Amino acid sequence: QVQLGESGGGLVQAGGSLRLSCAASGRAFSTYTMAWFRQAPGKEREFVAVINWSGDGIYYADSMKGRFTISRDNAKNTVYLQMNRLIPEDTAVYYCTGTSFPYIYTGTRYATRVEDYAYWGQGTQVTVSS
Repeated sequence: QVQLGESGGGLVQAGGSLRLSCAASGRAFSTYTMAWFRQAPGKEREFVAVINWSGDGIYYADSMKGRFTISRDNAKNTVYLQMNRLIPEDTAVYYCTGTSFPYIYTGTRYATRVEDYAYWGQGTQVTVSS
């Protein structure tokens, strides 16, 4: 089992950058597929990006491509989300999540659904001002 804790959120002006971190407990982290989701007020939780256990398999939601970068450091049990060129629409609580399924592709689709993941952090607030 893995426990997750996000950090790095905050208030930033439009056009700015933030780097979110997700620290994981448990030796199994290095074998887990990890992802970021976000949830804005009054909206459903939304997929952001996913990375496989080795870091060489990555997939982004279309609206994040070119602006966000997901990465991981298995030696530090940490996954990151670098967010650049932030816009007010990026304002949300950002959640780190993981699954023991080792691939980002399930065979028929990418793992972009909430139900694909078993472990969730508490979230970190990101607010982008205009």
